[in-house]
This record gives sequence, structure tokens and C-alpha cells, in this order.
Amino acid sequence: MTESVPAPTRERGESGVRQVQARVVATRREGAYQYMTFAASGVPGLARPGQFVALTVGGDTSSLLLRRSFSIHAASPASEEGEEDILDLVIAPHAPGTEWITSREVGDVVDLVGPLGRPFPIPREKVSCVLVGGGYGSAALFMLAMALRDRGCHVELVLGAATTDKLFGTYKADRYADAVTITTDDGSEGTKGWVSDVLPEVIERSQAAVVYACGPMAMLESVGRVAAEAGAVSQLAVEEAMACGVGVCMTCVMPVVGNDGLTRMVRSCVEGPVFRGDRLRWDAISGGRCVVPDDAVGAPVPQIPSTPVPGAEEADLAAQTRTAPTDLPQGSPDGPPETAVPDPYAAGTPGETWAGEVTGAPEVDATPGADTTTKGGR
Repeated sequence: MTESVPAPTRERGESGVRQVQARVVATRREGAYQYMTFAASGVPGLARPGQFVALTVGGDTSSLLLRRSFSIHAASPASEEGEEDILDLVIAPHAPGTEWITSREVGDVVDLVGPLGRPFPIPREKVSCVLVGGGYGSAALFMLAMALRDRGCHVELVLGAATTDKLFGTYKADRYADAVTITTDDGSEGTKGWVSDVLPEVIERSQAAVVYACGPMAMLESVGRVAAEAGAVSQLAVEEAMACGVGVCMTCVMPVVGNDGLTRMVRSCVEGPVFRGDRLRWDAISGGRCVVPDDAVGAPVPQIPSTPVPGAEEADLAAQTRTAPTDLPQGSPDGPPETAVPDPYAAGTPGETWAGEVTGAPEVDATPGADTTTKGGR
């Protein structure tokens, strides 16, 4: 029997977020992940592909205060009287918070808020699309695949992970896509290597106009680069720690280029989690880090102290200057300059704290000809 992941419908202009007591109605292990089904009144009918929910963890007396956010895998509004609104999540138990959630049993209740964030934009026209998932990030793509196929789009899935047990949804992927490609780092299933290794061929074969992806940030960076090289638009759902899920705590900010060409630090949980790949400032967020670019709106502008620092004349030059380590002598053609650039913070200048501007944050562009009815969110 074919498992369905329905794409809910709602009237234009309808939006909303619900806070409900969600009850566990089913839970099972799938490889390295826990597949959990909740009865969550009112939430599935509002959910869109790419959105997420935030769950409390640890119980009433726990020291785990922050919610945990998870992409929505499936949303099934009740179709008949007596049925319940059903929400499916795929969770990787890798820390105390997620371990607590995945240990819940049928009948247990957790506090749930959602749906949150901006969904994947859906093309208005019937175009070819490639959906790329890494690990449990693949769970967010099945609802999207259904919505795209309902629009008449050609859909191909690329699912990758480090090992077979960390893949998700491979056993049912062909029900949602016209073609499926699987990769594992160790070659235990599918093609050995990364999703970015096979993606150029998949894009060329399918003539994809849009590439969607959800997974680790390093994978998203590679997918965005490959899509750009192929002339396709990329829409990427970022995996950031979203402590509040509603844009208050600012822990999930990342640099994004707006339509005006300016970089702003925007909230992944509100302005995202879906961003165009060519708008993300990978120079500031790659390699497991996220820094505020110097040219970002609201970024601090360092000022060299205008008054002498007491004792600076006697201080070691290395503490007063910024020089790159080198074995070459000063003054040589390839060596450091004769005069080093003063470091405004080396002599004890108080560091400035950054207060990011999110007011007026740029709209996240949809794909060419995108249906704006899908750009809801909060």
C-alpha cells in the first residue's frame, strides 16, 4: 500500500501558528532515526513543505529550557469527523534533548509550536526539479516532492548520507519522484561519494530549473555551487540551531544578501529556513562557523584609538601589530611590510558588541515565476 504525504491546502491569505499539546500516536526506529507521529490539532492544515515545529523537552522540572526544532516530514489534516490531525517528524537522537523526545511512548504528550518558518517556494510553471537531501534532512523533501508533482513538475530525488543507516526514506523514494539517486560516503549503498559528486549529472540529465536541498551546511554550500554552475536556481533549507523558533533569541542569524545588494543578518527561523543559495554569504558561514561580514548592515566599524595608550611605547611590538607568521625577512619581496598595520584591539581597546538589524530584512526570492501563495510563514 502506497504511503501518502499529503500537501495540505488552505485559502489565500490564511496563515497562523498554533501551540498545542501534541500526543504521540506512533513511534518506530528507522535506521539511525526515530520516526514519530503526533496528533497535533490544527497544525497539519497550516503546514507547508519546508516548515518546522518546535517541541519542549525534558518535562516540567527539567533544566532543558530551550525547545528543539524539527522539519515537518508529513502533515495530514483530518478529513472526516472523528479523525485526528496528524504530524510526522524524523528525529536523530544525538543529545539529551533529542534523546528525551525520542524516548516518548505512545500516549505521551509534548508541547508543540508550529508550523514555523518560510516554506519552499513552488514554481508556477511545470519545470524540472531536483531535490537533494542529506541524512535526516531528506525528511523535509517528501512533502515538497508531492507538492511539486501535484503542480505537474518533473521531480528527481538525490539522497545521501555517510552510511546506509543514516539514509532516510530510500525505501519509499520512488513513490515520490520520477528518478532516485542514492549516495553514501562509504559506498555501503548507492554510489560511493557525496551528493555533490552526482548532482551535476542529475541536473544535466533532468534539465532541472530548480534545485531544492535540506541537510548539513557543508552539503548545502556544495549543492548551491553546483546548481549555480549549471544555471539552476537553488532553494536551500538551512540546518541552524533554532533555540526559540520565533525570532526572539537571535541564535540562528546568518548573513543573507537582499534584493538591494546589501547583506543583513537575518533569522533562520523567521526569514528562513529556506534561502536562495546564491544569496547566502558562504564566505562567512562555511567551515562550521558563522561570522558577521564587515560589510553587513549593522556590523561594527572598528576605530583606531585617537589617544595614545599608556605604556604602548614599551609594549612588545607583537602585541601592538597584526602580522602574519612567516619565515621570510621583513622588506623582502614576499615578506611582511616594513611597517605593520596597527591592531585597534591589541592595546586593550574595548571590543564592540554587534546589534544586528532585522527590521526591513529582505524578502527571500522565490524561484522564477514562483507562486507567491506559498510564501506564507509567520
